[in-house]
Amino acid sequence: MKNQRLIEARKQKHLNQTQLAQMLGFKGKQSVANWENGHSTPTLSTAIEISKILEKDVVYLFGHKVQVSQTKTKQEVV
Repeated sequence: MKNQRLIEARKQKHLNQTQLAQMLGFKGKQSVANWENGHSTPTLSTAIEISKILEKDVVYLFGHKVQVSQTKTKQEVV
């Protein structure tokens, strides 16, 4: 399921996927596209950085599901 909140928050800041990815230190937009399309979720540290850039709460953007690390599957943040 698409992450409409992430998509809208990014657009409200007038950023495209590539720009957001670069602000996060990624080379390309693929990670951002995957998060927006619901194929994956960012790590907690990346989700926090996204929330700062987009000025939205992490829970608002991602619910309670973010990755604990890049090697683990989706986990709930408690």
